[in-house]
Amino acid sequence: MATVEPGIARHYDISGLEERIIAALADRGVDVANLSASDLEAVDEFHIGGVAATKALVEQMGLKPAAKLLDIGSGVGGPARFVANSVGADVTGIDLTQSYVDIATSLSKRTRMADKTRFVQGSALDMPFADASFDAAMILHVGMNLPDKARLMSEAARVLRPGGVFAVYDVMRLKDGALTYPLPWASDQTMSFVATPDDYRSAAVAAGFSVTAERPRGAFAIEFFATMLARMAAAQAEGDKPPLGVGLIMGEDARTKIANLTAALEGGILAPVELLLRLG
Repeated sequence: MATVEPGIARHYDISGLEERIIAALADRGVDVANLSASDLEAVDEFHIGGVAATKALVEQMGLKPAAKLLDIGSGVGGPARFVANSVGADVTGIDLTQSYVDIATSLSKRTRMADKTRFVQGSALDMPFADASFDAAMILHVGMNLPDKARLMSEAARVLRPGGVFAVYDVMRLKDGALTYPLPWASDQTMSFVATPDDYRSAAVAAGFSVTAERPRGAFAIEFFATMLARMAAAQAEGDKPPLGVGLIMGEDARTKIANLTAALEGGILAPVELLLRLG
């Protein structure tokens, strides 16, 4: 993994991203001096379906207040803040990209959530946490950048306590077919490691997890992007500012990435899939 990690980190590193987020919010009338976590939901949930997908996943986890949750590949911190707010969990996020860790930390301070969320830089395949440190873990659209699913699962199992839940929401391959790049998670095929649900299940079982639930979310994903593109078109037709969305984090080629991903979704090659795993 060490050979591909630097390139993956660079793929996500966008100069001045936090300033762009704050400026975009201010431009739409948000009081950026008194931000709430909900003000950020349109831009800090970098996965298909945004906060609605996070909510749907988290509702299945059975988290209790004060539970210690690990968010693997935490990005700029949206899911972590959502869970801390909605459940009262104590959330730690880990991300490969240092600038994302810095932005996530800053945005949590801006939303007065620094006491419930913390973020550290590191690899999902070699996490800097002691054994049995967490009650639960989640990963949202990160596994596509991880070539070693067995190592991901073994590391998740290591840092979870017995009986802990690991919620996975990743884009997975449902059938053969060529992918067109760039995609939201990869500039080219050298940093894309999309796997099948069976690959995930096999790795999970080998690491000591049992699969308690599975749900493909392809139709949900297609509807999500159709709605996004319709809103963008409507805003353009009216001469309005484009609606806030995950495109802000994707950079200048966001439209191309979304179009390429949508084609793979509509072709049935890829789909986001939820997996709920339990340790032991």
